[in-house]
Amino acid sequence: MSDPVPTTWREPLAVYLQPRLLAVLFMGFSSGLPLPLTFGTLSFWLAESGVSRAAIGVLAVVGSAYSLKFLWAPLIDRLPLGVLARRFGRRRSWALVLQAALAVAIFCLGLTDPRVDPLATALVAVVIAFLSASQDIVIDAYRIELLRADEQGAGAAATQWGYRFGMMASSAGALYAAEFGGWSFAFALMAALMGVGALTVWLTREPAAPAAVLAPLAGTTPAEKARAWVREAVVGPFADFMSRPSWALIVVFVVLYKFGDALAGVMANPFYVAMEFTRVEVANISKIYGVFATLAGVTAGGALVHRFGLYRSLLACGILQALSNLMYVVQAMAGHDTMLLAVTISLENFTGGMGSAAFVAYLSGLCNVAFTATQYALLSSLATVGRTTLAASGGWLSELLDWPAFFALTTLAAVPGIVMIVWLMRRFPDAAAPQRGAASAIDD
Repeated sequence: MSDPVPTTWREPLAVYLQPRLLAVLFMGFSSGLPLPLTFGTLSFWLAESGVSRAAIGVLAVVGSAYSLKFLWAPLIDRLPLGVLARRFGRRRSWALVLQAALAVAIFCLGLTDPRVDPLATALVAVVIAFLSASQDIVIDAYRIELLRADEQGAGAAATQWGYRFGMMASSAGALYAAEFGGWSFAFALMAALMGVGALTVWLTREPAAPAAVLAPLAGTTPAEKARAWVREAVVGPFADFMSRPSWALIVVFVVLYKFGDALAGVMANPFYVAMEFTRVEVANISKIYGVFATLAGVTAGGALVHRFGLYRSLLACGILQALSNLMYVVQAMAGHDTMLLAVTISLENFTGGMGSAAFVAYLSGLCNVAFTATQYALLSSLATVGRTTLAASGGWLSELLDWPAFFALTTLAAVPGIVMIVWLMRRFPDAAAPQRGAASAIDD
């Protein structure tokens, strides 16, 4: 997959109006909708119901499903759903079943009463998280297979837009609905909104599948067929990825690309408190204005990938998101200055959004379409290592250093990822990713 020749900006922006991109937008909405219902919105409801803070904190483990989804991704990737798969296709059938199950589970969550039986509420939340992570597996694969190679950057941006709006609907929207008609009404409304994704999948074509996926399993006995399935669906995705040249260094790049950005982000809220910004100031600038800066960034990043190609976009976005951390150095020296905070957060969120669009496009390009769901689930899980495990050192570093030195260090932490982009450009000069498998077989 060669980097496309630069064009005018009209074509990269017009790509967002393609029906495929609009479908990705609405499927992103369906992906984002369940997340707050097992985190922010749920914790608000539990606290309002008098559930202890310790019990609410324990529910954070519900999010483990999103980190471990690669474990059951092979089932969704290669296990057909019988008559439904013959009617709708392997991706559409899984998406429709999971979205229907999510709608039922979300509706049932509203029927529980955490004041009477908090365990029942917690168990339904676990089911929702599992179904939501499973939906992400199939929708990510659907997006990658539906779009052409040069549309992956725009697809990443469209997904982020839909995801954010879905989260807004089930966070602020659910609170407004609960105020109007109570929590049962709010969850019933959220269940109904799952129909947005289901209707989109119903109206969107099934992506073409490679011949290897459609071929019958080897063997004559059930045991032989079971072994063949495990070999192809479970071992195959990992063996395929590890057969590529320099695969281990690619994994290192996946972990490190957003590391500097994540290291700064993990200590952003403690920094705001240290600078004596009020909760209202942080909410207005970071949680509202900053969200739209991020969405503008992912839109620009998607257009950048479409116009200049993947590697150059990864390099430019990586440098910009690293340099944006220096604005926190300026902010630390200026202290409590809300106008400067607006500039700082705008630049950091905008460049971070650009980097996210290019990075998701890169991860999408790494997937062989014979194993799209499993490989993308694995790669996206690896990408969280930099945002979670490695970035956890941010608190210790911020205590060891003063704020200007800490944020300067976060800029340096982005350098290894940037250097690895240059290495990737030289190692694979004629491809946006070392291997795209049968991607060229996907029809337009």
